[in-house]
Amino acid sequence: MNKLNYIRSLGAKARKASDDLSVLSENKKNSVLKSFYLNIKQNVNKILKANKIDVISSQKNKLKENLIDRSMLNKERIKSILNSIEEVISFKDPTHKVIAKWKRPNNLLINRVTIPIGVLGVIYEARPNVTSDVAILSFKSGNSAILRGGKEALQSNIIISNLFRSSLKRNNINQDCIQLVNNTDRKIVDLMLSKMSDYIDIIIPRGGKSLVKKVLELSKVPTIGHLEGLCHVYLDNQYNYNTAEKLIINSKLRRTSICGAAETLLIHKSVKKNDIFKILQKLNTRGCKIIGDKKTQKIFEKSILAKENDWSTEYLDSKISVKIVNDIKEAINHIKKYGTNHTECIISKNKDNIKIFEKNISSSIVMTNASTQFADGYEFGLGSEVGISTNKMHPRGPVGLEQLVTYKYIVNGKGQIRP
Repeated sequence: MNKLNYIRSLGAKARKASDDLSVLSENKKNSVLKSFYLNIKQNVNKILKANKIDVISSQKNKLKENLIDRSMLNKERIKSILNSIEEVISFKDPTHKVIAKWKRPNNLLINRVTIPIGVLGVIYEARPNVTSDVAILSFKSGNSAILRGGKEALQSNIIISNLFRSSLKRNNINQDCIQLVNNTDRKIVDLMLSKMSDYIDIIIPRGGKSLVKKVLELSKVPTIGHLEGLCHVYLDNQYNYNTAEKLIINSKLRRTSICGAAETLLIHKSVKKNDIFKILQKLNTRGCKIIGDKKTQKIFEKSILAKENDWSTEYLDSKISVKIVNDIKEAINHIKKYGTNHTECIISKNKDNIKIFEKNISSSIVMTNASTQFADGYEFGLGSEVGISTNKMHPRGPVGLEQLVTYKYIVNGKGQIRP
């Protein structure tokens, strides 16, 4: 079977499965998810063994350490997968809910009702937990999904998707609700984007800039996602030092390879120079390169002089751009010029400045005195996420269960005709 016929066969199966899934009861959905939970719990060693194969392969291919970390599973990360499954089980089914209703003067009763989107096409790199997240969220929201993960986590993705499919089979539900593309040829991605509009309703990319850019440029199907996570932290002139230090270090260094990691630190010119030095020194001693403007260099001599392109670079590494700004207005203008509408944070004790920041920053997530690393569906209480969207249209921010539905209008009449 050639590549086009192969991917279209998956599409046809996914479309049929979505029809079956759209009428499934909440109890039946939860029964599958409970079965999947047990499958994961009982097969931890098998999952870790498969993941080890992926990690060794990535190391042989000389993948960057931070990207290998994204592919790596351990017992703690599998516990997070299990927690996500439990939380999604506890959520109400988001489909077939009346979200608005009204009666017209002619007595027509109009209801706006949530329905599944249909078929999701999810293209992602590394992070095998995405396989589980997408499976549980798409299934609970009544959508089938075609998953195309990266080769760096292929064996992990295969075992996790197979465990979900066996849970479906055990409950006598069409296994094609979840299908993994086990062909890592990049031409498959091109075909998903350009030849599958009859089968896939939404494309969701999760990965690096080159992948997402390719999806946005080539897809003939609507997309949910973000090109980059160029996140900013702004340290205002009224601040608590201990709070500022821990937030900046956590925002940058907790995990440098995720889209919620801070990439630029903007500092009000009135912040004490000794405080700036101490924060940058603590970042630097933890292995973080400081790339600063000339004012920053005068305070922290170990910093590298920033170039224009540094302000628009998502490092995904232990590097941070630092700029001293005159006031909050300059900080906001910098974010508007170089930001990617992902996540921005203000550290401040000034309530008026906080309000100005919140009102003028239009990014999908705005943090006040909290780490940018909270830009995550699980941390938002959404159970998990299929990604973060910076689209201006719905949905925005972490895309969880309730963001994976659309709606229709049901109009009830009693024989009314239009004059």
